Amino acid sequence: MSVQHDAALFWFRRDLRVEDNAALAAALASARRVWCVFVFDRDILDVLPRREDRRVEFIHASLAELDARLRERGGGLIVHHAPAREAIPPIARALGVQAVYANHDDEPAARARDAAVAAALSSFGAELRTRKDHVLFERREVLTGAGTVFGVFTPYHNAWLRRLAAEPHCLQAYRFEPGAGQLQPPPGGQTGLADWPLERIGFVPTGLRERGVVAGASGAQAALAAFLPRIGQYHARRDFPAQPGTSGLSVHLRFGTLSIRHALREAQRRIEPQGGETEGAKVWRAELAWRDFYAMILSQHPHVVEHAWRREYDRLEFENDPRLFDAWCEARTGYPIVDAAMRQILDTGYMHNRLRMIVASFLVKDLLVDWRRGERFFAEHLIDFDLASNNGGWQWAASTGCDAQPYFRIFNPVSQSERFDPDGLFIRRMLPVLERVPLRHLHAPWTLSPLEQQAAGCVIGRDYPAPVVDHAERRLRALAIYKKIRAGG
Repeated sequence: MSVQHDAALFWFRRDLRVEDNAALAAALASARRVWCVFVFDRDILDVLPRREDRRVEFIHASLAELDARLRERGGGLIVHHAPAREAIPPIARALGVQAVYANHDDEPAARARDAAVAAALSSFGAELRTRKDHVLFERREVLTGAGTVFGVFTPYHNAWLRRLAAEPHCLQAYRFEPGAGQLQPPPGGQTGLADWPLERIGFVPTGLRERGVVAGASGAQAALAAFLPRIGQYHARRDFPAQPGTSGLSVHLRFGTLSIRHALREAQRRIEPQGGETEGAKVWRAELAWRDFYAMILSQHPHVVEHAWRREYDRLEFENDPRLFDAWCEARTGYPIVDAAMRQILDTGYMHNRLRMIVASFLVKDLLVDWRRGERFFAEHLIDFDLASNNGGWQWAASTGCDAQPYFRIFNPVSQSERFDPDGLFIRRMLPVLERVPLRHLHAPWTLSPLEQQAAGCVIGRDYPAPVVDHAERRLRALAIYKKIRAGG
């Protein structure tokens, strides 16, 4: 250990765990005494549209476990409810720390916040020190042979894999070294988590645990343990929403209740010789590389937050019919796979990844609504919302982003439904009104005859909506607006 400070403050953000936490380990290795703080940042919370927010409840529940783990080690959380840029410097000054440690956050608003905090700290001789933690490789760590950042995933992934093979130590966990600094309990006058129930910060419980979402590092480890026996079939089952084929770890990676290094170590063990589950583990590892890729794109091309990665596509002439957008938001488009997916996000705050692609394509290329409107809807409703991945996914579907699907690739919602929910199990689960519709008509219930509709208890236009658009006609219209841009219009 190389002690550089008498006292330091560690600032939890998107890294809500004690174990394998890069900046926390650095703080304890560099300072004799370390306090820990979490700020319910009002710059973020005050603009959320609803008081029933699953993300806030997940964070709050994760903090309860985190505080308990810190107290086991002699520490505990200092908690504030204020704009973070205004709260952190006074806390640091009152504690007399020489440095504030935190892990990187490359979202544009977060970088501006950190710059403001660093400037305020410097005014009294303290500094902000940050570390990489929530991705494996970040920013400009994976570059082309010419020293530029990648804009296409496959060559990025190949370079990412080469670096991983050359630097296996990058997967090592950050541990508390013998003789490291000591965690400190909140000092007198500093409030802890017990003083900040959800209601005090303006939110109410949403019943996450009752829906099977267990927050905190213990929830992350339980979810990982449940997924690993299935990882060998990940590649074969991940696209089918009726099956338990995905990892269920996205929310834990988003809020850092699970270390990305630990997740990748588990994948690597199943890829190495005699691992026994090579294909599924490789595909899952590639999904984690996609996560790094989109984080890199955001850090190097922050204009994607408001604009198309390919700037010419900012000129796309979307119709933006509010009635069609509302039908999409409210799960009443008349296309069962779309409505079932939207019902899933409304009811649970989660949406299966294949369904995210289907509904995004439908909004942009069938309803001709600007992708940014759908992106914002997901940002408001997804419990695992991550700006980089959400933006990357929407720009992929809209054909406006880097390495996006070709503009002429337009998902047919009926054939996608038949392919990925062939038995209709997911649709029937999410849309009980279609329970008695025969399978041969389930993916396109408007094809039922009037007598069949009566027999199934599902009259189109009364019990379930008629399609709000004709896919074939809208496909041609979408192609026209994209071709106009490509022609220089």
